[in-house]
Amino acid sequence: MYNLVMKDLKLGIQPMFFVLPILFGLLVLIPSWIYFLVPMYFFWISVPNLFGNFKTQNDLMFTSLMPVTKKDIVKARVSVIVILEILHIGSALIFGLVHDLVYSNSNITYYFFAPSIGFWGLCMVMLAIFNIILIPIYYKTAYKFGRALFLATAAAMIFAGIVQWLGIQIKPVSDIFNVTIAEHIAVHASVLIAGIVIFAVFTLMAYRIAVKRFLKVELL
Repeated sequence: MYNLVMKDLKLGIQPMFFVLPILFGLLVLIPSWIYFLVPMYFFWISVPNLFGNFKTQNDLMFTSLMPVTKKDIVKARVSVIVILEILHIGSALIFGLVHDLVYSNSNITYYFFAPSIGFWGLCMVMLAIFNIILIPIYYKTAYKFGRALFLATAAAMIFAGIVQWLGIQIKPVSDIFNVTIAEHIAVHASVLIAGIVIFAVFTLMAYRIAVKRFLKVELL
């Protein structure tokens, strides 16, 4: 399985996609921006290009000729997706800390969520929703990804839209995430931890469902 992951990272993915998390992370430095858009670029740009490249390269057929199991094929591809997602969130989180240092003495009014620790927990939940829909649907064929990507992206964006709307409409929530962050650090830490747990559970569920479906797919 390790060799399959390295195959994707070295041969299947262009180096540009390892740079994109840093470039998109820089957007966090924009004051009072819609920071939910930062991880969404992973849905809009990275995933469709990556899956399109794998399809063009006939990667599935090539991999099936190797002495590996279908379970390992799914596990490797899910691992690669998770690695890229962590790179996107990790880069954005680092730039979020830089954002706090740069604007620490500025009186910025946040109409949307500030790039706080708790906010990145919400982003992890968004990615979890994306994974639980994308991965199982994709592995019905492990070849066609358009419908899976559309549904997963739509669900993730709806979640982000609802959460952001609640943050705007409900003042106590807005205060916790945008005004009195230092006073509610325990809440932010809890949201981050919960987001990580939900991400791990949903992705594991997606992987297990994908394996069951992929075992039924005829490759040759």
